[in-house]
Amino acid sequence: MSLLSPFLEPVANKAAAAVPIHWQIKGMHTFQNLKKRVGKREQPPVFKEVPLPDVSSLALEDIDVSNPFLYRQGLWHSYFKRLRDECPVHYQKNSPFGPFWSVTRYEDIMFVDTHHDLFSAEPIISLGPPPPGLEIETFIAMDPPKHDVQRQAVQGVVAPKNLAQMESLIRSRTADVLDHLPVDEPFDWVQTVSIDLTSRMLATLFDFPYEQRHKLAYWSDMAAAPPESTGGTADIDESFAASADMARQMSLLWREKEARKAAGEEPGFDLISLLLANESTRTMINRPMEFLGNMVLLIVGGNDTTRNSMTGGVLALNQFPEEFAKLKQNPDLIPNMVSEIIRWQTPLAYMRRVAKQDIELSNKTIKKGDKVVMWYASGNRDERAFEQDPDLFIIDRKNVRKHLSFGFGVHRCMGNRLAEMQLRILWEEILKRFDDIEVLGEPEYVQSNFVRGYSKMMVKLRAKI
Repeated sequence: MSLLSPFLEPVANKAAAAVPIHWQIKGMHTFQNLKKRVGKREQPPVFKEVPLPDVSSLALEDIDVSNPFLYRQGLWHSYFKRLRDECPVHYQKNSPFGPFWSVTRYEDIMFVDTHHDLFSAEPIISLGPPPPGLEIETFIAMDPPKHDVQRQAVQGVVAPKNLAQMESLIRSRTADVLDHLPVDEPFDWVQTVSIDLTSRMLATLFDFPYEQRHKLAYWSDMAAAPPESTGGTADIDESFAASADMARQMSLLWREKEARKAAGEEPGFDLISLLLANESTRTMINRPMEFLGNMVLLIVGGNDTTRNSMTGGVLALNQFPEEFAKLKQNPDLIPNMVSEIIRWQTPLAYMRRVAKQDIELSNKTIKKGDKVVMWYASGNRDERAFEQDPDLFIIDRKNVRKHLSFGFGVHRCMGNRLAEMQLRILWEEILKRFDDIEVLGEPEYVQSNFVRGYSKMMVKLRAKI
């Protein structure tokens, strides 16, 4: 921060507040295109899928778990197992995302995650940087105290009392989706159930126009898929267009609620109303990158975990049919099974940190400023942490809530109880209607080193007699 920052920042914010956010994004897009024309814009990495080698054929220093095809090709398990066994804190100096440390054992991940005094979440949680011109600010990528203030402003939407009030609405919307599914004929579970249900929930949380709810899932997909950040497939021009559209619609929603509040109307209990009611965040819209970043965070946070666990649970019960039989005999196991699904799936593979000082971890010296990646996907399969074989899917697994998928410490996922409730209701309603969900062939997976997600999974339902 320069000495002039305290004086310049308010001026910059005032100027930014005068120009609608979506126009600012369009302006930045034009500027980036001009830089591209004169050869001044850095091109994002291009990832071309080729078969990856067996990990046993690689030298330790050549193992790169940032490859966005590792999950899709089903090799992530063997790669991470070798790192856990032979080099649990591993340095990769030549990845497309720059050098980084991988932390792969459960206990080491817990240490990093619970020491925000030693490891910073700033400036971003993905392995690579954001696309130039879209450097948003989100509270998950902020350190205390700023993180705590912004998180506290929206935490109330998932308070136990509010969750209890939401349950009947979530159940009715889940039932509506399930009641319209085809029986005894193939259909795509990802599009028809997982995406539609999570979009309905997001629309409820934001009080967003219900008929346009599909946009929320689309914006989330675009935000999580820049190639330079996660190895995904998002096109930069499409990302700018999606960001501008999201900024326009969310700004309109914010201004409408702001006007109603000013007119004395009782505020709702949606995320934007909560941000408007908090002294620290009520003017967030005047800080465009912070406003946009927190809208993205809340949309992505409400989308990826739930949506991919909805699909992952169906896949797991197909791969372990004895567990499906156990579930049908004892539906009381659903809450425990939900945690097991989230552990087994681990919808977000990691979170990134930056070391604030030199630190010794598992006999390795991590230097101040080094990138450190906590691989939750690996920690959730650590044989040292889970008494029963962690590669198995066991719906009555002991102590399953110790899984890492929601993180720990100050950045623990604030929506974890809501995600669990959505999944619990889904399975309660499935068991009322269907005797079997057969997965037809291999699912199609998302290209990413961050999101462990599905793009398509064909299934066939058999009705309960």
